[in-house]
Amino acid sequence: MSPAALEVIDKGSTSPAHPVPLLFVHGAWHAAWCWDEHFLDFFADRGYRAVAPSLQGHGNSAATKPLRALSIADYVSDVCAVAESLPTPPVVIGHSMGGFVVQKFLESRDIPAGVLMASAPPKGYLGSGLRWLRRHPWHFLKLSASGRSLAYVSTSSLARERFFSPHTPDDLVTSYAARLQEESARSGVDGLIALPRPKRVRAPLLVLGAGHDGAVTAAEVRATARAYGTEPEFFPDLGHNMMLEPGWQVVAERIHAWLGDRGF
Repeated sequence: MSPAALEVIDKGSTSPAHPVPLLFVHGAWHAAWCWDEHFLDFFADRGYRAVAPSLQGHGNSAATKPLRALSIADYVSDVCAVAESLPTPPVVIGHSMGGFVVQKFLESRDIPAGVLMASAPPKGYLGSGLRWLRRHPWHFLKLSASGRSLAYVSTSSLARERFFSPHTPDDLVTSYAARLQEESARSGVDGLIALPRPKRVRAPLLVLGAGHDGAVTAAEVRATARAYGTEPEFFPDLGHNMMLEPGWQVVAERIHAWLGDRGF
């Protein structure tokens, strides 16, 4: 089957100070737009080439099969395709489900470094699913039966609970919630069984967490960092969508500094 035609937002260019491109991978229900709000311009303005694809079936990307059947392996293939289109191997930055995809990508790819932002942990989605079941049992049962989950994350109140901190302005939460779209049911199942293998990963990783994360717990962030032999860093005032929250600049600055320390 031929690869999907992917929407790719590509800004800036590499520079002597930052010769390695950055590849940003979005999470579930999102698309490349979540990086384009702030992060792509931030890094492009500092001399990086910053590239964000919409995974197939998301944003304006085509898909090789129905959305409900898209797997984590399909998403990894999308990241591979974009990475291989770049002149040099990129630093890969993944958020939430995108962090899970990045972990799977890194098992078989030798790249300079990676960043995991509020990432699903190597042990997968079981903890997240159980928390969802406890918080909203009827929602969880309905989405499990139908394979459709958008309705249970896309109202302003549910989006705030999962993605944003209590102090994020209502208008931002409402506008971002309206941009969410349906996610693959198959990818959710893969998050339980197609687990990353951290021992295969050689790239150094920066692992970041948020203090008001309604999707990933601090314990899961610590477990992710431990699996990759590093220490996590937390932003106590931010919610799960660290790249969209007011205060996103502190996250971008930390990534910028970490990359600079490594000559990227």
